[in-house]
Amino acid sequence: MKKIIFLLFLMVFTGQAYASYILIPMDAESQKEHLKAYGIVYWSLERQVKSKWLLNYRGGSFLLPDSEEIKKECQIRGVSFEVISDAATEQILLEISSPSQNMEAVSLEKAPRIAVYSPKGNQPWDDAVTMVLTYAEIPYDIIYDEEVIGDQLLLYDWLHLHHEDFTGQYGKFYRAYRAAPWYIEDKERAEALASKMGYAKVSEAKRDVALKIRDYVIGGGFMFAMCSATDSFDIALAAEGVDICEPMFDGDPSEPGYQSKIDYNRTFAFTDFILERSPMVYEFSSIDMTTKRNVAKETDYFSLMDYSAKWDPIPCMLVQNHTALVKGFMGQTTSYDSDQIKANVLIMGQNKSNGEARYIHGIKGKGFFTFYGGHDPEDYQHRVGDAKTELALHPNSPGYRLILNNVLFPAAKKKKQKT
Repeated sequence: MKKIIFLLFLMVFTGQAYASYILIPMDAESQKEHLKAYGIVYWSLERQVKSKWLLNYRGGSFLLPDSEEIKKECQIRGVSFEVISDAATEQILLEISSPSQNMEAVSLEKAPRIAVYSPKGNQPWDDAVTMVLTYAEIPYDIIYDEEVIGDQLLLYDWLHLHHEDFTGQYGKFYRAYRAAPWYIEDKERAEALASKMGYAKVSEAKRDVALKIRDYVIGGGFMFAMCSATDSFDIALAAEGVDICEPMFDGDPSEPGYQSKIDYNRTFAFTDFILERSPMVYEFSSIDMTTKRNVAKETDYFSLMDYSAKWDPIPCMLVQNHTALVKGFMGQTTSYDSDQIKANVLIMGQNKSNGEARYIHGIKGKGFFTFYGGHDPEDYQHRVGDAKTELALHPNSPGYRLILNNVLFPAAKKKKQKT
């Protein structure tokens, strides 16, 4: 009897000794809560627990040290996980390291400090990024114009630009909403803030904010933007020192012949675009494909590109998903004309048949930027006043996963660029 008890004890002890890693699978079949899984990894990093991002292995799975705290947190948040032995872990890492496999294990080392550039009164559900950060339980700070001008961006590793208009034209909502109370209030608030900061015009304040964000990225920051924040940011940079606003926006006429004064060398992503002059048109420029595309909702999808995990780990990280085909969704800026994207910018998601890019990435100085077209990956045509998206109904959203890939991106251990 003593021998049997000893053998049982030995079996239990041996099993515990070798079950020393937690695998959080991210494939379609095994994970119940893809979005909250990112929150588990971030939560672990906050507690100085390093992890590995297994690029192209089961949908971009995560590997963490085994601990009761992590397992309990997974159970609380409904995140699927597997406890695996040392031997199984070694076998997985050996498979990933093989030159014949398009996979890589990237170390995640530190939880990035996250800032969201957004007006203070906005609710989390006003923006897809704040919504998914809240759902995944990833903490962030709200900052706006005063904080950016005051150089507080230096406190953060990752910045998201809420769907802002950096041109000072109030989102080009003039035609449809100029008499709406919310539009009038937003305009008054923006003018009061610009005046408080010492600017005569909102467009001038937004220009300087855009320049500060540019410098943040050049200095090594990670910037992510969606919808109108993407093209309006680049337009503001290109139009530095040029008045492109009509009187209803800034009180005086635009500069004659301003299109010829646009400097595309100053932009991050776009080139050769034509600005929309009319204040009655809900559009900034020819960059956006919203009115040019002819795609039915039922067939509106875009494809993610396939990158070498070992040679191109950065774009590979940013496209990790459990599917290569993602549902399209609209916004003020839905997608980008591929012909107006600079040659050194990666198109990571696109609809080739329509000539549009949906998800792009580039390097600026020492930093990185990612632009993602559309407003809400699970609300096809979000309109002013529409109800918020309930992410609990979309816990496996491929479109939202792309946002969270960018959130974890700064946590990755930096490697020397291969040549």
